[in-house]
Amino acid sequence: MIRLQIPATSANIGSGFDSLGIALKLYNYIDMEEYDGVDIASLDAVKVPSGENNLIYKTAKQVYALCGRPFKGLKIRQQNNIPMTRGLGSSSACIVGGVMGANALMGSPLSLDEMVDIAAKMEGHPDNSTPAFLGGFVASVFDGEHVTHMKCDLGQDLKFACFIPSFELRTEKARAALPKQVLHKDAVFNLSRAALLALSLSQRKYENLKVACQDALHQPYRLKMIERAPEVFALANDLGAYATFISGAGPTLLSIFDSKDASFAQKAAECLKKQGLDAYKLHILEVDNKGAAIV
Repeated sequence: MIRLQIPATSANIGSGFDSLGIALKLYNYIDMEEYDGVDIASLDAVKVPSGENNLIYKTAKQVYALCGRPFKGLKIRQQNNIPMTRGLGSSSACIVGGVMGANALMGSPLSLDEMVDIAAKMEGHPDNSTPAFLGGFVASVFDGEHVTHMKCDLGQDLKFACFIPSFELRTEKARAALPKQVLHKDAVFNLSRAALLALSLSQRKYENLKVACQDALHQPYRLKMIERAPEVFALANDLGAYATFISGAGPTLLSIFDSKDASFAQKAAECLKKQGLDAYKLHILEVDNKGAAIV
């Protein structure tokens, strides 16, 4: 049996819609071995599908088929630390785990880039699955077949405050809220900021992040679906966060702040309580620069 460690991811990072993502030190663990049939269970209290509709199982089965290998079944055990349907890449973690696990069980016929391509095809976009594989801060472009990507390791001078709400927001619903067409000025707005974001993170010009993470393509539509989100934005910004944005499709809100600010987490937790924002739980995470691994 092999054990996989898959990091959580935050996609979009404000202006980088469907193209920018960061891997974070919050992990799902998957134990997997070939098995004559289907044997799937959770190692914690999180309920997971135990049949062939399990996303890890479905993904692995497809990878076996793509490689032309016979498939009898799998025994899978899941430990789910990444909260589901919260915008932290839980679905991508399953897909990445299924691809990487199947590849390892078959003797690694696929290269890393081939696995990245397969995961993006299954996910439909690369901004969660690619940083989950590679770690760090990743810019990626998916042409429908292949992912072209660049990775930048981030320093330990940044931390990430995840404001994770008790309520869910399914990606399908969040995507349905977006307009089918955007104005030219909104496209220019995001292009300029996404370019600024990539350069600012790579060169540690964190003072630019508040502007660089601004967005006109998805956040204005999704913020309306996230209860009291503007108050969380204001709270984090008042405490000196470099930037705050919706993580992925939401509803988690994520702030980037200086790791030297030892009081940020305590003050943020106190403000959540004081303002009656009880639906949100605060988790402080660091960047994962290594990505998915067999451990």
